[in-house]
Amino acid sequence: MAKERLTWVDAVKGFLMVLVVIGHYSGPMPVESPLITYIYWFHMPAFFLLSGLFFKPIANNSQLKPAIHKRFMQLMVPYLFFLLLLTLFKYGMMIGDGTLTSAFLRQDLIELTVGGRFLRGEHGVFWFVTVMFATYLLFLWITRQKRWLQFTILAACYIAAQLEGTFAMGLASEPDAASAQIPMIWNLDVVLIAVVYFAIGYYFKAFWMNIPKAAIGIAAAIAALAMAADGIGFINYHLSLKFLRYDHFLLDLIIPIAMTALIVGIFQQMTAIKRLPWFEKIEKHSISIMYLHIFVGFVVKDMLPYNILTYTLAGLFVPIVLSILIPKTIPLGEILIGRFNPRKHMHLS
Repeated sequence: MAKERLTWVDAVKGFLMVLVVIGHYSGPMPVESPLITYIYWFHMPAFFLLSGLFFKPIANNSQLKPAIHKRFMQLMVPYLFFLLLLTLFKYGMMIGDGTLTSAFLRQDLIELTVGGRFLRGEHGVFWFVTVMFATYLLFLWITRQKRWLQFTILAACYIAAQLEGTFAMGLASEPDAASAQIPMIWNLDVVLIAVVYFAIGYYFKAFWMNIPKAAIGIAAAIAALAMAADGIGFINYHLSLKFLRYDHFLLDLIIPIAMTALIVGIFQQMTAIKRLPWFEKIEKHSISIMYLHIFVGFVVKDMLPYNILTYTLAGLFVPIVLSILIPKTIPLGEILIGRFNPRKHMHLS
C-alpha cells in the first residue's frame, strides 16, 4: 500500500513541477490563454498541502533536534548551494561582458541576503524553500500544543495573512511592487498562509490518501465553475503566495483545495491502472529543476526557437542531466541536491 501511495505522490509532484516550469514562461502564448493564471490558483498551495500530508508530529523533545537537522539538510543546504552556484554564474557572465559594477554588486548581495520576494530573475523561485522550512518549524511547534489551540493559532495565521495581503495590495498597482513595500527576510510572512495549506494536508490525511470519486467530481465542478466565472468576468481571481496576493478570504481556500483534490484524485485513479514513470523521474530531480529552470531558460532563449514547449523541455531536461551529474562529480553531491538520509550520512556528524 505504501508503495502505491508513493507512486501517485511522486507522479503528482512531478506534474506540479512541470506546472512550475510552465508558470515561469514569459514569452508569447500560442493562443490568448489564462493558463498561467490557473496554474497559480493552486500549484504552490498544493506543494505545501502535500508536504503536510507526510508531516510527523514530534512529542519527544529528544527527537526535535534530529528532525530539524534533517529538514535543514534537505532544504537549506541545497538552497545555499544553488544560490551560490547561480550567483557565481551570473557574476562570471557579467564580468565577461563588463557589466558588473560595485553598485550592482552591493545591491545584489543585499537582495540575496534578504531573499524571498526580493529575489528575481534566475533566483525567482528561492522564496519557496525558505518558506517551506519556516512552515515546517512553525507547524512542528503548533502540533505540540493542545488540539483546540492548534486550530486557534491556524485561524489567527490565516486571518493575519489575509489582512496583510489586503494591506499590501493597496500599496501599489502591481503585486510585486506592492509586496516589496513590506520588508521581510526570506518571505517569512508567507508562512502565515502556507501553514494553513500545510495543516489541511496533515489533518485530512485520510481524505487525501484516497480521494473518493464523488469528491473528484465535486472538485471538478468547482474548478470548472471558477474558470467559467473567471472567463465571463464574474470574478477576477488571482493567487500569488510569493507576492502576498490573496484575493478572497474564502476562494483562497476553496479554489486551491478543490483544484488540488482534482489533480490528486485524477492521478490516484491513473496510477492505480498504470504507473507514470516520467512524472516520477521529474519528481526525483525536482530540486535541480526548481532551482535551475529559469536560468536555463535565460541561457537557451537565444539558442532555440523560444516558445512554451522549448522553454519547458529545456527547463526540465537540462536540470535533470545536471541532477544526475552532480552526485557523480561533486563530493557529497547527493546532499547538495536534497537527498540527505540521516542514517546513510550518520558518519558525517
